[in-house]
Amino acid sequence: MNIGDLLKGKTSEGKEKHVPEIEIGKSHGSDVEDLVSVIVGKEIPHPNTIEHHIAWLELYGVKQDGQVVELGRAEFGPSFTAPLARFKVNVADFKAFFALSYCNIHGLWQNVVEL
Repeated sequence: MNIGDLLKGKTSEGKEKHVPEIEIGKSHGSDVEDLVSVIVGKEIPHPNTIEHHIAWLELYGVKQDGQVVELGRAEFGPSFTAPLARFKVNVADFKAFFALSYCNIHGLWQNVVEL
């Protein structure tokens, strides 16, 4: 078994949303700073209870030469915090972004955005 066997994506989604959505924009009030947002349950909220929640999100960047860089991780307290993280990143340094989310019941989920 390898880690790829454990990852689920959009084709595995059911009524509960687990796939981390990746949005790229500018920092509030700035024309210069790039902001990469990762959110689970943007359109249909994921449950956020002690019994069923998103425990963490991770964001990776794939540089032009193929090198993978861990850009950040956010952990969430069940029932207290929404699964949303924002990262200030120089988007021009990357050709893709890869996000992971972990649901304490349904496991690992992935999404990739190529630039």
